[in-house]
Amino acid sequence: MPRPRQFDEELVLSAVRAAFWDKGYAGTSLDDLLTATGLGKGSLYGAFGDKQSLFLRVLREYDEANDRMLRGWLERADRGIDVIRDFVTGSLLDPSGEQARRGCLLANTAMELSASAAEVAAEARRSYAATTAVLAEAVRRAQREGDVASRLDPDVTARAVLAGQLGLVVLGRIGQDPAALSAMAEALLAGLLPSS
Repeated sequence: MPRPRQFDEELVLSAVRAAFWDKGYAGTSLDDLLTATGLGKGSLYGAFGDKQSLFLRVLREYDEANDRMLRGWLERADRGIDVIRDFVTGSLLDPSGEQARRGCLLANTAMELSASAAEVAAEARRSYAATTAVLAEAVRRAQREGDVASRLDPDVTARAVLAGQLGLVVLGRIGQDPAALSAMAEALLAGLLPSS
């Protein structure tokens, strides 16, 4: 009879996610994962599979959590435009720039691995399609509320918002000045979301 697990799975996966987020997939060694989790190799791989399986699991869970968060914003927001604004500017609110320098786990991963790992590219496409769908609904709502011009195509606008936000993520990751990032975000929002 197998022994029951002697660790908190959520805490272990959170530690694994943080390790991959900080160092990237290639830069995170097995020793890094063992140190982060406090587990032995047999326990870690026995519970979660190899490094790639573990990475894909934490990436998928990260993406699903972000999707739930964005959908929750849309449900609770006073106005649709607030959801789009928060999506674009969220990582820029840290005045130290640390959050922007850490970037987004999915964006970091897509840049690192999409060309060499079909599973990562597929996950990025799936996640970005889900994000775009929520953003398009936020644009439609903002149009109904009179905050965004009705002439805009919500799907095209949502894809442009995502592309702009990803550009800000990349610039934040390389250490762009937080004030400059905020100014870029405001210009992006003003250009993509005219009210008339």
